[in-house]
Amino acid sequence: MSRKPEPLPEFSRPIARERLGGQVLVEEISATPQERAALARRFGLLGFDLLAATLRIESGDGKGVLRLEGHLSAEVSQACVVTLEPVASRLEEDFTLLYSLEPGPASDGAEKEVVVDPEAEDPPEALGPGGLDLGEAVAQQLAVALDPYPRAPGAAHLEVPGAEAGPRTGFGGLEALKRRE
Repeated sequence: MSRKPEPLPEFSRPIARERLGGQVLVEEISATPQERAALARRFGLLGFDLLAATLRIESGDGKGVLRLEGHLSAEVSQACVVTLEPVASRLEEDFTLLYSLEPGPASDGAEKEVVVDPEAEDPPEALGPGGLDLGEAVAQQLAVALDPYPRAPGAAHLEVPGAEAGPRTGFGGLEALKRRE
């Protein structure tokens, strides 16, 4: 059985594993218009005018853990969840990611039970044999930073014709529609 190759990231800035030794690396990256257009399709954005990041990578902890600290800046436009009008926003986000320099557990194809402690710190992500893709790490952090429910100014409540003023509940609008029939 052949596996499909994984699609290439829209915004890829790989750092080879060999470069991730003991020294500190500082990288500044930004997305081209073509990369932003591809990321806009991936994230369902109406517009995407800027994506840039400053990243600091260090691995001097002696425990085989790589630390990626970053700051991303983005200018995006999303559809309002109420009116579908464009909602422009500027994002400035700081983040820290940990990667394990040690090879991950070998997969023998068998499913294994995973125990997750919600109170524990997230374990480092296993670093692949190809190294670290800074662009994909930034794209994933952007996805987390996007407003899941953007609203245009003045679109705080959806007005239902025939509904009385008063406390708004999800069922209040349905009740008003039922009375109109």
